[in-house]
Amino acid sequence: MNNWFECKVSYDKTEDGGMPKKVTEPYLMDALSFTEAEARIIEELRPFVSGEFTVVDIKRVRLTELFFNPNGDRYYKVKVSMDSLDENTEKKTTVQMMAQASTLREAIDVVDAGMKGSLAGYEITSVVETALVDVFPFSPETKVTRAVTPESTAQE
Repeated sequence: MNNWFECKVSYDKTEDGGMPKKVTEPYLMDALSFTEAEARIIEELRPFVSGEFTVVDIKRVRLTELFFNPNGDRYYKVKVSMDSLDENTEKKTTVQMMAQASTLREAIDVVDAGMKGSLAGYEITSVVETALVDVFPFSPETKVTRAVTPESTAQE
């Protein structure tokens, strides 16, 4: 199971007019601890951020599943209500998932495609676009665990 951390990084970004502007951007990092999340986000961003930058906040994010979509350029937080049977009693459990997509409709399609074949009944109750700039899985193997696109499931 992955441990996801949202890391907010603050740095001076050069605007189109050449003027520097202080920005704070959130990133999602898969790590074992807060310390590792901080070390990994610094390592990942060092080649892309010129000048000084600071990790200003790290918080744990509880995600049941993260669906990658190579065509997506944004990340959507998806609340899913799942049906479960517990000793002859039907219960609804709400879980948080993340979907990479270009539009809200595509995010729903990506989650539906990722849930295809699931035995549990589910209902998407909320989809919200996040401010995440990028997601860094722990290793290349975890990045392709659930890579789905609406087009790839239509061909199956």
